[in-house]
Order: sequence, then structure tokens, then C-alpha cells
Amino acid sequence: MKRCISNSRRIGVALFATGLIAASGSVVAQTVDQVLEAENRRLNLAQQSQERVNNIVEGTRSLEDQYRAINKETDGLKVYNRLMTAQTSGQEAVLEDISLSMDQVDVINRQIFPMMERMIDGLEQSVSLDVPFLMEERSDRVDNLRAIMERSDVSVAEKFRKVMEAYQIENDYGSSSEWYTQSLTLDGATRSYNILRIGRIGLYFQSDDTKITGRWDNNAREWVMDNSARSDIRTGLRMAKQLIAPELIVIPVVAAGGN
Repeated sequence: MKRCISNSRRIGVALFATGLIAASGSVVAQTVDQVLEAENRRLNLAQQSQERVNNIVEGTRSLEDQYRAINKETDGLKVYNRLMTAQTSGQEAVLEDISLSMDQVDVINRQIFPMMERMIDGLEQSVSLDVPFLMEERSDRVDNLRAIMERSDVSVAEKFRKVMEAYQIENDYGSSSEWYTQSLTLDGATRSYNILRIGRIGLYFQSDDTKITGRWDNNAREWVMDNSARSDIRTGLRMAKQLIAPELIVIPVVAAGGN
């Protein structure tokens, strides 16, 4: 009977130990799971923390880059402002000069218009008193100048240039020679003659058959017959036509104010 009780106790102890071991294994398993879960939470928290740190760092770098960019832009604006200030000062000086020049232009315009009118009058008088060569062309030039003076679409500078150009053309006549044909009325008969102009000192005519020659008498203001230089006038015409090389000729010249 005692042996049965003893066996029963051993069996009970064994069962108890087995249960205890099973319970301990369960507790250990739960503890490991908790530890692993806690570790995972810690890792997640650490990762989240690192991400926040990274975001903060990136944000700081972005702000720093923006700060540098703003500083660079500010420096550029300072340089630009200095240049604009200098340019504005220069423009103000130019505007002052322009204003002064405009005032002077008004004064010059008031003076130059009467002067150009006097120059045109003098040119017209010179043409009318000169030997009568190319009279239509020269008179038209004077008339064109008067017409230009009345036009508002032509600048003062262009008007003055035209007047000076006309004077230059007239001046060039004094150092050039030419020939052309012109109808003249002599002794009641009108016919075409070859006209020889030598500068402003002489104007001569000759018929094609060379039987009639003459010259312009500027004192008498008329054409006169003069066969004394028939050969030289013919030679002068051939030189003007570039048919022969230049050579010396002797032709009559009437001095101003007398024969």
C-alpha cells in the first residue's frame, strides 16, 4: 500500500514538473516574442528618428542653399544698382546737354534760316549776272532750293546741305570746260550752235559748218559775231568733245567792266 502511494506521488511530481516545464516554455516563448517585438518597435522608432533627422538635415541644406542663392542674388542686385545709378547719372548729364543743345538749336535755327535765304538770293543773283550757260538747269536748282526751304518734312541740316551743294556746283563751273548745243538768234535768224564754255571766263559759239563763230559779251549781255578766233574755238570744241588731246588755244576774253 505504501508503495502505491509512493508511486502515485512520483507520478504526480513528474506531471507537475512536466506542467511546470511546459508553462516555463510558454513563458519563455512569450518573453522572446515580446523581446523581438520590442526590438522591432525600437528599430522602427530608430528608423523614423533617422528619417526625421535626414529630413531636418535636407531641410537645413535647402535653407542654406537658398540663403547662399539669395546672398548671391543680393550681391548681383547691388552691382546692378551701382551700374544703374551710374548710368542714370550719365543719362541725366546727357539730358542736360540735350536740353542745352535744343536751346542752342532754336537760336541757331532762328539765325540760319535768314542766312540760307540770303545765300539763295545771292546764288540767284550770281546766276543771272553770270555768262548764260546751262541757264535752265541752274535756274531750276535755285527754284528747288526755295521750294525745299518751305517744306516741313526736310530737316534744317538737309536744307543747309542742299544750299552748300548748289554753291559747290557753281564753284566747280569755274574750273571746268564743256560743250553743248543751244539755239541762238543772230541777225534775225535762229539756228542751233555748238557752245563752248571755258570756266567762267568765256562762252563761245560756232556753227557746224564753222562759217559762223562768236562769243558772249557779258558787259553788253549779248551774243556777238567774232571770227578772229574761229580756228581756236573749233580746236576748243574738239578738246571739249575729247576728240583731241588738250593743247594751248588763244581766244578773246572780255574783261569785266570794259572791252
